[in-house]
Amino acid sequence: MQRFSPEVAARLGEFAPHLLGRVDAMADRVLEVLLRTEPAYRELTAADAAELGRSARAGLARGVHSLTGASSARPGMLRARARDVGARRARCGVPLEVVLRAYRLGGQVLWETLLSVARDRAAGHDTWLLEVAGSVWRTNDAECAAVADGYRDEQRRLAAADGAARQRVLDGLLDGRGGDPAFVRDASELLGVPLAGPLLAAVAPPDRNGEPTLPQPGPALARRGVRSVWGSRSGAQVGVILTGARPRAEVLDWLAALATGPVGVSDVVEGASAAAGAYRLAETAARTLPSGDCRVVTIDDRLPEALLTNSPEISSRLVDRSLGQVLELPPDEREVLLDTLAAFLAADGSPTRAADGLYCHRNTVMHRLRRIEALTGHEVTDPRARLMWQLALLGQAARRPARHPV
Repeated sequence: MQRFSPEVAARLGEFAPHLLGRVDAMADRVLEVLLRTEPAYRELTAADAAELGRSARAGLARGVHSLTGASSARPGMLRARARDVGARRARCGVPLEVVLRAYRLGGQVLWETLLSVARDRAAGHDTWLLEVAGSVWRTNDAECAAVADGYRDEQRRLAAADGAARQRVLDGLLDGRGGDPAFVRDASELLGVPLAGPLLAAVAPPDRNGEPTLPQPGPALARRGVRSVWGSRSGAQVGVILTGARPRAEVLDWLAALATGPVGVSDVVEGASAAAGAYRLAETAARTLPSGDCRVVTIDDRLPEALLTNSPEISSRLVDRSLGQVLELPPDEREVLLDTLAAFLAADGSPTRAADGLYCHRNTVMHRLRRIEALTGHEVTDPRARLMWQLALLGQAARRPARHPV
C-alpha cells in the first residue's frame, strides 16, 4: 500500500481493530462466492477445505495490516507471498483466470468491509476514502500481477520437468537411486515435490490397444491436494504418489475413479529410498490381473497370485498338474467345470452351498465334481488336492479373459 497522509493514516489506524475483527467473516464470504461459482475451487475444498480457508484468511489479514499500516512486511515480501499462492494453485491445476478472479474478489470484499466499518463509525463517505480506494485497487492489481508471475513460473518449471527430464528422475527412483541424498535433492528441486515422507507406487498397464488406462492421474490427484510423479516403464504408466497424511484407501478410491483397466499399488513406504521396492510390488500386483479387468488392487490383496506370477514356470506346472485333462475339454465344458470347482472351494467344500451360488441342483454339482475327480486324478475330500486346486485356479485366472457385466 502507498503511504497516506497523516490524517488518513490515523483514520485507518482507528479502523484497524474493527477490520481485523471481520477477517473471518470476509474469508467466509469470499469462500462462499468461490465455491458457488468456481468448480475448480470446489474440487480444492473437497481435497483440503482447511488449506483454502487458511489461505483466504491469511491473505485478507495481510491486506488489512498493509492497508492500516500495521504490517512490518515490505512490499517485496507481500508480492512474494502472492507469487507463492500463484505457484500453489498452478500445481493444483486451478486455471489462472480463476485464481485472479479469487484475488480480485478478495480486494472487493476488503473494500466493501472498509466502507461498512466507515459507516458504522459515522465516518460516512468522506473524501479521504477516495484516496484509500485508489491505493486498495492499485495494490490488488500489483498482487494479481505477482500471482500471475508465480503461476506462470511454476507452469514453466513443471513443463521443464516433464518429458525426458521427468522420466530420468522417475527411472532413477525406480532403479534404486532414492538412497543417494544428492540425487534426491536434485530430483526434489526439479520436480517441485519433496521426495520424503510416506509414498506409494502405482503401475497401470496399457489396454489391449496400447492406450493408457489412467487418464491424467497427476493433475487429478493434484486437484485433491496430493502430489505425484508419473512416467512410463515397459509400456505401463508408473507413478510415485506422495500420500502425506492421506489414508491409502482414499488415494486408491481416487485412482479407481480414474482407472479404465488394471492398476497395481504398493503398500505405503517411507521416503525415496523405498520407492524402487514399492514399484516392484506395485508392478507385481498389476501383473496378477487380466488385461481387461478394471480394478485397483494392492499387493497385499494379491499375495497368493503374486507368488504364482513371480514363478511362471512353477505356476504353469501347478496349473497343468492340478487341473489335468479339464483344461483339454471344449471351452464351454471346461468353463463350467472350472466355475463349479471354484464355487465348491469358495463354499468350504459344501456341494449344497456351491449349488446355491451356481443356481443349480446339488446333484448337478456332485456329478460335475465326480467328473473333475476322474479328469484330474485327485479326490475332492483330499485337503492337499483342494489346496493345489485353489492355487491352480488362481494361476489359471491369468490365462482366462476378464469377464464384464452385461
